[in-house]
Amino acid sequence: MNTKSRVTAVLGPTNTGKTHYAIERMLSHRTGVIGLPLRLLAREVYDRIVALRGPSVVALVTGEERIVPERTQYWVCTTEAMPLEIGADFVAIDEIQLCADLDRGHVFTDRLLNARGLHETLFLGSDTMRGAIAALIPGVQFVRRERMSVLSYAGSKKIARMPTRSAIVAFSVENVYAIAELIRRQKGGCAIVMGALSPRTRNAQVDLYQNGDVDYLVATDAIGMGLNLDIRHVAFAGTSKFDGRRMRPLNPDELAQIAGRAGRHTSAGTFGVTGEARPLHPEVVEAIENHQFLPVRKLQWRNARLEFGTAERLIDSLERPTRDEWLTRVRESDDLMALKSLNAMPEVTSRLRNARDVRLLWDVCRIPDFRGISHTEHTTLLAKLFEFLHDGGRIPTDWLARAIARIDRTQGDIDTLSRRLAFIRTWTYVAQRAGWVDDESHWRGETRAVEDRLSDALHARLTAAFVDRRTSVLMRRLNQKESLVAEVNDKGEVTVDGELLGRLEGFRFRQDKTASPDEARTLRQAAVAALAPAFNLRADKFYNAPDTEMDFTEQGGLMWGSEAVGKLVAGADALRPQVQAFVDDEAGPDVAEKVRRRLQHFIDRKIAAQFEPLVNLQRDETLTGLPRGFAFRLVEALGVIPREGVADEVKTLDQEARGALRKHGVRFGQFTIFLPALLKPAPTRLRLVLWSLAEGLETFPESPPPGLVTIPNLPEVPAQHYTLSGYRPAGSRAIRIDMLERLADLVRTKDARAGFEATPDMLSITGMTLEQFADLMQGLGYGAEKGERVKTRPQPSAEATAEDIAAKARSEAEAARIAADNDEPSEPAAEPSADAAPAEPAPDAPDASAEVPAEGADIEATDGTTVAKAEGEAADEMEVFYTFRWSPRPRHNRGDGPRRGAPRREQGAEHGARDGAREGGPRDKGDRPRRDGGKSDGPRGERPKGGPKGGPKGGKGKPGDKRGQQPRSFSSGPERKRDRIDPDNPFAAALMGLKDKK
Repeated sequence: MNTKSRVTAVLGPTNTGKTHYAIERMLSHRTGVIGLPLRLLAREVYDRIVALRGPSVVALVTGEERIVPERTQYWVCTTEAMPLEIGADFVAIDEIQLCADLDRGHVFTDRLLNARGLHETLFLGSDTMRGAIAALIPGVQFVRRERMSVLSYAGSKKIARMPTRSAIVAFSVENVYAIAELIRRQKGGCAIVMGALSPRTRNAQVDLYQNGDVDYLVATDAIGMGLNLDIRHVAFAGTSKFDGRRMRPLNPDELAQIAGRAGRHTSAGTFGVTGEARPLHPEVVEAIENHQFLPVRKLQWRNARLEFGTAERLIDSLERPTRDEWLTRVRESDDLMALKSLNAMPEVTSRLRNARDVRLLWDVCRIPDFRGISHTEHTTLLAKLFEFLHDGGRIPTDWLARAIARIDRTQGDIDTLSRRLAFIRTWTYVAQRAGWVDDESHWRGETRAVEDRLSDALHARLTAAFVDRRTSVLMRRLNQKESLVAEVNDKGEVTVDGELLGRLEGFRFRQDKTASPDEARTLRQAAVAALAPAFNLRADKFYNAPDTEMDFTEQGGLMWGSEAVGKLVAGADALRPQVQAFVDDEAGPDVAEKVRRRLQHFIDRKIAAQFEPLVNLQRDETLTGLPRGFAFRLVEALGVIPREGVADEVKTLDQEARGALRKHGVRFGQFTIFLPALLKPAPTRLRLVLWSLAEGLETFPESPPPGLVTIPNLPEVPAQHYTLSGYRPAGSRAIRIDMLERLADLVRTKDARAGFEATPDMLSITGMTLEQFADLMQGLGYGAEKGERVKTRPQPSAEATAEDIAAKARSEAEAARIAADNDEPSEPAAEPSADAAPAEPAPDAPDASAEVPAEGADIEATDGTTVAKAEGEAADEMEVFYTFRWSPRPRHNRGDGPRRGAPRREQGAEHGARDGAREGGPRDKGDRPRRDGGKSDGPRGERPKGGPKGGPKGGKGKPGDKRGQQPRSFSSGPERKRDRIDPDNPFAAALMGLKDKK
C-alpha cells in the first residue's frame, strides 16, 4: 500500500451528502474508481458524472452492463465489479456497513481490507462501522457528517390517508404489487422501484414520481441505498423480510437506512408504518430519530487467496476460517454451492485437468442466479456453459442466438415480462465476460437492446396497471392551483376540462371508481359547483313527470326511468308506506323535499289504484259489527286470507253480513277468502312489497311470473309467501287461488265418498297431466287410488256405411293374422287413460287364452249381409285412471283401522287413499278442510246453486240415489255426441277418443 495514500472514513446517517462528497473528491483527481452497492445507484452516479465531465471519460461497469470509453478516467462500478488492478488515484466504497451483510458482506470486507487509491481512499457509510474500521485499518481518519434535515416518527397511517410524496416500502414483489393496486384505486396511481428492475425501467418509473404525475412510490428496500428522491414520508408495510434463508425482523439500523430517504437536503421528513405492520417500539423510534445504533461487531469474510490446483483445493480455500476477532466466515454463498454441485457431476470433473480448467469452472460458478427458478435449474445451465467454454472456447453463436430469441418478446403481463428481464440479465452477464462469446460488442449490444425493449414494455405495463393517467393529471393540476371548470351534459356525465369525473344518477353524483373520496375531494367540490343548478333543473323536471315514468322494484326501490331515486320504508299502516329519497346533501334540502313529495304522491296513487276494492272496503262506514271486524282482518291481510285461519269468524257471519262483504268483491271460497281483483299480477307484486315492508324483511319475496296456473312448491319458501302471491301449496306444486276455487266448484258436484274420476274440465283448469293432478288432489286432502283397465274403443257413428264397417273388420282381422304368424303383438300397448274398469277380471270370466269373439266381429249390415269374424284379436289397449275420495288426515288420537265388515279390497283402497294423502308433500294445518259436527268430512264453503248439500264426501247424495246401490262411476271424458265426425278433419282421431266409452 502506498504510504502517501490517505484513508478516510466518512460516516454518518442518511441525507448527509456523503455520496455527493465522494463524487467531488473523485473528480478532483486525475483518475478514480467508486464502488456502489446497487446497479441502480451506479447508473444514477454515472449519469451525474457524465453530466459534469462528458461520456468520453466516464466508464460504467456492472455485472450486466459495461460502458468503457477509450480515454476512461473515472470508473463507476458496482462493488463486485470494481477493477482493482488499474492503479487509480482515488478509490471510494459506498455503504461500507454492508460488510456485515450475510450474503454480500464478504465482498465489501475484501474491498475494505484491500482496495486502495494511490492518493486517496474513502469509505462511506454508517457510524456503526467506526470501531471495526479503526481496528482493521491503521491510520484511518474519521469524518463525522450530520444529517441535514430532521427525521421524526409519524406513527401508523392507513394507505387511504397517506400524505402526498410518500414512499411505501414492502419486502416482496407480491406485496409491492398489492399495495400499488390499492393506491391506484384510492390515490390515482403510483410508481414502482425494485432492485430487480432494469435501470431503464427504474428510471422511467422514477420520472413518473419526480415529475409529479403520481404522488406515491411503492418500493422495496432498494431505495435505502442512496437513491435521492423527493420523499417526504416513508411508511413501512412490514418490518420483516426474507433474507434468502429465513424470515427475520429488520434491525433498527436497517430501518433507519430506509427511513432516512425521507426529507432530502434541508426538508424535514417523517417515517411510520401502514397496512398490517405493527407500530414501532419506542426504543426503535428513539434510535432512528437520534441515529444511535449498536456498533458492528463482526464483518462477513471469505478468503480471497484462492488455490486453483483442483476443485477440492479451491473449495477448501473458500472455506478456510479466520482467526481475526473482527471477522467471521461468510455462510455458504450461491457460487460456492454451485461449485460443489458441479464438482459432483462426472461430466464436469472429467474436464478438470489443470488449474486453468478449475479457474474457468469458478468463473462460471460466479454467474448470479438472476432467474431464481431453482438451484438445480441454475446448476444445469452452468454445466452446459462450462461444457461449451471448455470444449470450444466459446459459447456457440447459434445456441446463444436461440436462447436470446426466446426471450425477445414484449407480449405478456407484468410477471411474464419480469421473468424475461431476469433471463436476459443472465445472457447480458455472459456477454460481458471477456472471451466467452464471438463478437463481444455485437452480443453486448444485442442483449442490451433486448433488455431495453423488455424494460420499456414492463414500464408500460406497470403504468397501465398502477397509474390512472386521468386522475394523476387532474391531481397535478390541482396541486399547481389551476382552476377547474366542471360541466354536466344531458346524459348526466360530469366532466372537468374534458376529463370525465363521474355521472349524475338521479339526484346523486357517482364519482368515477378510479378516484377516491380522500384525494378527489377537491375534484368533487368542483363538480358539485356545477351540479347545483343541475340538481334544481332535474328536481323540477321530476316533479312534473307523469306516473308512467316511475315504478317500484320488487325490493322496494323507486325508479325514475332507469335511475334509482328513492326507496320505500315502513309506515304506520301497511297501505301507507313512506318514502326515502336518494338525494345528495350538496343538492340542498329544497331539492330533497321536492323529490320526496313527488315520490310519495306516486306511491299513494299506485296503492289507491291497485288496491281500490280493499281501500273501499276499509273506508265503508256502513259496515258495522262482525262484518266490519272481518273487513279489518281482510285489509290487514292485504286481501287474501286462508279460510282455515278464520273459520270461526266465517261461521259467525250470516248471509246478510256476507252479502255486505260481497258487494266489495269479497269471495268466500272453499279454501281462501279473497278479492279476485287483487290476484292480478300488478296488485300481487305490490302486495308482496307492502307486506315485506310491514314485516321489516331485508330481502323481499318476488312475485311469480304472470299467467301461470301452478308453480313449484319449494320446501324452503314459507307457505305465507305463496298465499300473498295468490297461490295455495298442494303437493309438489302450488295452484292459483282463483283456479283452485273453480276446481273446488267442479269437485263439489261429485260424490267424494263413493269416489270420482278427473274430468277433462278439471284437467283443463289446472293445466296438468293426470299424474300431476293426482298429486295435487292428495295435497288437498283427497286419496288417489290408481287403477288400470281396458281402454274403451269409441263406437262407430250411426251414419257409417256397411262397406266401411266391413272394410275395417277385414283390415283388423288381417293385422291380427299377420301378428299371430309373426308371434308378436300387432301394436304396442297405448298409454292408459283416466277411465278405467276394475283391474281384476270377473270371477266367472272365461279363460283369457280361449278364443273370444272380437267386439263387433259379427255385424249385420244394412243390406242383410253379415261380416265375417276376424281371425284373431289385437291386444287390448290399457289405460291408467285414478279414483279420488275425500281422505283427510287421521286425527292423532285415532288409530282405528278399516271399518268393521268392509271387504278386503275396500280396506286396501282406503289405506291406499290415506297413504296417497300423506305422499302429497308437506302441508300446513289448513290443508285439511274442517269437519262440521261429524256429518260431513269435507269443507263447507260457498256451494253453487243446484249442488249437493253435503261436503266433499257427499254424505246425502243427489236426489234419487238409493242406499246400498253400486256407487256411480264417473267418466273423465265428455258426454258422447251423436253428431257424425268428418273423417277428413285432422282432429278426427282426437275427437273420436273423446266419445263416451262403451
